[in-house]
Amino acid sequence: MDYTDLADIARQLSDLEVAILLCLVAREHCLIETTSHWINDLAKELALIGSTTFNYSYCILDCSSATSIDDIFNDVLTPDARANYRPSRPWLTTESSSKRSSYKSLGDYSKSPTPFSRLSSNVVNIVVAKNFNFVSDDIQMHMLQLMRSRELVTESGTLIAPQDFLFIPLVARDFNQLKPPLKPHMNDNLFISHFHSPEDGYTYLEENDWLSDGQISASSVIHKSKGKQSKSATVSPLVMEQLRETSASVSMSAEVVRYVQDIVVFLRLSRAVAGGVSAYANIQFSRFAQLLAPLHGIDYLTPSIVALAARKVFRHRIIVTPPGEDRSLQYGSNLHAVSDVLADVTPDSILDGVLALEPPL
Repeated sequence: MDYTDLADIARQLSDLEVAILLCLVAREHCLIETTSHWINDLAKELALIGSTTFNYSYCILDCSSATSIDDIFNDVLTPDARANYRPSRPWLTTESSSKRSSYKSLGDYSKSPTPFSRLSSNVVNIVVAKNFNFVSDDIQMHMLQLMRSRELVTESGTLIAPQDFLFIPLVARDFNQLKPPLKPHMNDNLFISHFHSPEDGYTYLEENDWLSDGQISASSVIHKSKGKQSKSATVSPLVMEQLRETSASVSMSAEVVRYVQDIVVFLRLSRAVAGGVSAYANIQFSRFAQLLAPLHGIDYLTPSIVALAARKVFRHRIIVTPPGEDRSLQYGSNLHAVSDVLADVTPDSILDGVLALEPPL
């Protein structure tokens, strides 16, 4: 499989599928945003992408400020692990969990369950966490540990995630504001972000006429279509491994390397940026750009690919400066004037200004 074949596969996928593909290849995690009115349908679409396009097991978490680590523990288990699991707390049962989440795993459920001690993993491949920004700091730190080490020890037992594990916080962003925001450590460890507008459509839900009326809860059972899909075939592990290998050989000219560095420097120097452009984000920036190149059918980076990568990697990380913390106030600026300047500033407008830099030819 060469670069042209990878580009052909990418053209057959939706934006959501490409985002999930790139995160699975990088073995990283992504933030998906939409408007609050459509979050339930988008959760179902992401679940269907995971099971149909990638042939992976999934679960959907319906998060809130009352979500506990025990809730998450029981919900993210695979059916085999769930059948073998005996909660230490009487209220932590499969029946109560079914009201909070939906899950699906492919394979033969008739096989006898395997004890946790002999499982290579007991967590589904893809976890979609609706409204994850509302959970407590403690829950976010627990999930961050599972994301980074693929293992989490709790009072209820040990969660072991598979190698192909993807955690997707699905949050509602209205009027360019995410309230409450994700915690900085969690935010910095999310590889990319993608905003899905309702106008972009829902490939699987629309094909099967499953769009909800009145926004039915995503915790309802998700059925796999029995009819023939008009979409492309499932993306195989072989395709993901090929993309992983080809991205490692993507080259960058000296001019493009300088362009990458200039974007990072200009973001850090922007008066509207209070933080978020970390050293780790800089590494992920270059890595994501290299993953994008093979999907465009080339083995080198171009300025347009770098600019696209910057929007996906930095948009959710940028912390906009509050007017009272603007550095020009130290030199006599007026607070009201600064407030007017920063009133309409968003991560998107900051990136627009920085990417107006003249790219190399």
